[in-house]
Order: sequence, then structure tokens, then C-alpha cells
Amino acid sequence: MSIHFQREISNLKRMILALSARVEESVQQAAIAIESRDNLLAAQIISNDREIDQLEITVEEECLKILALYQPVASDLRFIVAVLKINSDLERIGDHACNIAKRALLICQHPDFKSPVDLSNICASTLDMLRLSLDALMNLDPAQAQKVLTLDDEVDQMDNDIRDRVFAALQADPGKTEVLFSFLAASHCFERIADNTTNIAEDVIYMTEGMIIRHGKLGEDLS
Repeated sequence: MSIHFQREISNLKRMILALSARVEESVQQAAIAIESRDNLLAAQIISNDREIDQLEITVEEECLKILALYQPVASDLRFIVAVLKINSDLERIGDHACNIAKRALLICQHPDFKSPVDLSNICASTLDMLRLSLDALMNLDPAQAQKVLTLDDEVDQMDNDIRDRVFAALQADPGKTEVLFSFLAASHCFERIADNTTNIAEDVIYMTEGMIIRHGKLGEDLS
């Protein structure tokens, strides 16, 4: 491919990494907002979601432009396809962070409520997965991406435990339905972020090794 194509690929890499950094920041802020009941930070996260949406559109347009102009093949095509998929997952993660912030705003309306659930562990584990997957993307490191795949079950179990605690609390105090379901919804959002993060790790493996990994199975080598 021409030097112009290589410049386009380098620019695309910068764009997807910039989006990754912005999304990671949004999730970090969402975790802080809901744990500290910071309504100002929560409102800021919601407002800033438009920026993530615009970045996602820009990356998609760049991928489609490169595909149309250069018709890449082999590893270059694999890279662009993977970026398109990762781009979509990053935008979804940004949406989940925004939804966590909305739940934080609802929780802030109940300043004296003593929560029966602790979101700190699921927040921390989800952020660890996200950082690992984005580091794997930045370094094009399939071994690091593989580590992410082993962590998703832990987050699923945390989400299940939080659900059980919320339902038990609802039986004890049905009058707290809204605030309790806000904690449950936030937990589900972290679980969904972990799922999207797993998708990113799988796409890094596809990008670097040409192996499709889905549903816990190793797919066909397409390199």
C-alpha cells in the first residue's frame, strides 16, 4: 500500500486511541459519581456523552473512507474491521457510563439512604478489565487481551450478588423501590461494560492474530 494509506492507518489508530481514553475517563468518573453521590459530576458525564458520540461517528466515517479509497486486504483489512467493531463497543460503554450517571442523580435525591449493596468491587473490577483491554489495544498485545477474557465471570457473579441483595432489601422495605433499583441498574451497567470490554479484547486478538474468538470458542484462522 502507498505511503498515503499508511498515513491514513496511523491517523485511524490515533483516533481510536483518543476515543478509548475519553471513554475510560467517562467510566472512571461514573464510578466516582455513584460511589460518592456527586450530582455535579454525574451531570457533567451526561453532558459530555455527546462528545463520545461524535468521536464514534468520526472514526466510523474514517474507516469507511479508507475502505472505499484503498480496498485493503489481509491484515490491513482485518485491522479496519476490528476498529469498526471496537468503535461501536466504545460508544456503548460511553452510553452505559452515562446511564450510571443518571442513576447517580436519582440516588443523590436520597442523601440519607443507607445502601444495602456496595458497588465498589464491581466498579473496580470493571475498570480493571477496561484498562487491560485498552492497554491491549494500544500495544496490540493479544496475551494481555486474553487476560481480560478470564475476568468477565467474576463481574457477572458480582452483579448477581448485588441483584440478590437488592431483592432482599426490597422485601424488607418496599417503599425504597426507586433508589434500590437505581443501585441494581447501575450494577447491570457495569456488567454490560465488562461484556463490551470482553468484546474489545476479542477484537484485539482478531486484529493481531486473525483468530475469531466468540462464545468462549476459538474460531477459524483468517490471516
